[in-house]
Amino acid sequence: MKINERLKKIGDLVEANSVCLDVGCDHALLDIYLVRLNKNIKAIASDIAEGPLEQAKNNIKRERLDGKIEIRLGAGLDTYSDEIDTVIISGMGGRNIIGICKDNPKVLKEIKSLIVSPNNYQEDVKKYLCKNGFYIHNEEFVRDKKFIYQIIILKKGKKKYTKKEYFFGPIFLIKKGPLFREYYEREIKSREILLSLLPKNYRYKKYQTRKEIEMIKKEIED
Repeated sequence: MKINERLKKIGDLVEANSVCLDVGCDHALLDIYLVRLNKNIKAIASDIAEGPLEQAKNNIKRERLDGKIEIRLGAGLDTYSDEIDTVIISGMGGRNIIGICKDNPKVLKEIKSLIVSPNNYQEDVKKYLCKNGFYIHNEEFVRDKKFIYQIIILKKGKKKYTKKEYFFGPIFLIKKGPLFREYYEREIKSREILLSLLPKNYRYKKYQTRKEIEMIKKEIED
């Protein structure tokens, strides 16, 4: 079964012997990939909608993995249970991810490892999770067709980060590399477009955007 580069990269980052909850599993392609990795990973595919779960069941059956992937119907972290050590939330907006975590603070306290790949508001996601019992263990970029995505692995614990580290990602700042440069070159362009569209009275927003452009340019030129 075909899997996109983003899901494949997430799957490759899951540790062996993990028990994973895939929140918003869609058609369970990630869960099928995880089980096929032969890393003794147990996958639990969950979704709020019955339609995707029905398709997930069909895909699991087609791949002859009945009994190896568990299906759970429910919203966000409501499908969490004690044996789970890794929660994966990807392919949705950053504010949706924060909302899922806010809706179930008790469960958030129990989770040992989180893998998130927000489509936007990555900085907000990092800030929220790091202020609620996690630290950034690893970060990876992945190219999937014309897009570049961030994948953030968080572990239970505490670390302090600077504004710059939240903005770029503390691990990304160490690793850098070609995808880092390309990703932030695109961020410069999007901010330059924003500057050209902002009304004159948005002085503070313009100031903030110019400062971000300067910060990005400095970082990718170092």
